[in-house]
Amino acid sequence: MSDPFLILIVIACLAVVVILMFGLGGFAGGGAFNKKNANKIMRLRIAAQFVAVVLIVIYVWYIKG
Repeated sequence: MSDPFLILIVIACLAVVVILMFGLGGFAGGGAFNKKNANKIMRLRIAAQFVAVVLIVIYVWYIKG
């Protein structure tokens, strides 16, 4: 865990989990908050997942080469 890039990947993955849990909590609660913010939270999660996957691919490419 001394590799700073690996730590960045772990942080990105944890951010995805936090956003997902926040979205699920809003969905479970329902109401006005869910109607207003569900789509925004979903888009944020997809963007965070994209960043995490790109970081993982770059890391694997870097380790292989």
